[in-house]
Amino acid sequence: MATWFNKQSRLVQILLLLIPVVNWVVEILVRWSAFFKTKSLVTFIVAFLVTFLGLVFGWIDLLWCLLFKHLIFAKA
Repeated sequence: MATWFNKQSRLVQILLLLIPVVNWVVEILVRWSAFFKTKSLVTFIVAFLVTFLGLVFGWIDLLWCLLFKHLIFAKA
């Protein structure tokens, strides 16, 4: 899912992160898939936090995605 998200156009990425409920679902899917791919402690902590605080991370990731075209700690 992280690879799929990173392959999308920037407009699609931004639209997915702008819609609040869609934002949270996309965050959870991308974060957990990034964790299962990398198995690192940082991606696990971020995935766990996003599961419960997804809207907060969603707005931060929206800004990060505008700048770098991927989510924080989820570059595939």
